[in-house]
Amino acid sequence: MPEVHVRLRWPDGTARRYYSPSLVLTEHVTEGEDYATAELVARARVALTEASERVRAIYGLPCGRAAASLAAIERDADAHGTAGVVRVEGFDR
Repeated sequence: MPEVHVRLRWPDGTARRYYSPSLVLTEHVTEGEDYATAELVARARVALTEASERVRAIYGLPCGRAAASLAAIERDADAHGTAGVVRVEGFDR
């Protein structure tokens, strides 16, 4: 299963990298696009849940790293508030 990392730039300029066990994340956010923080979190939640379920279908267990990435995105979003905009800087494959 191909994995991917997404690079996000938060409203304060902080850049972070998050893991996904599948390329499904690339179907939910677009490189170079800006998203309202709440929208980015919602898209990441859908994508990382789907990615984790793909792992479950193959290996019988959900992906703990996908859950950890989602938790990190949610934590970073909480730290920046919902008023800002998050840029998807790119994907590392």
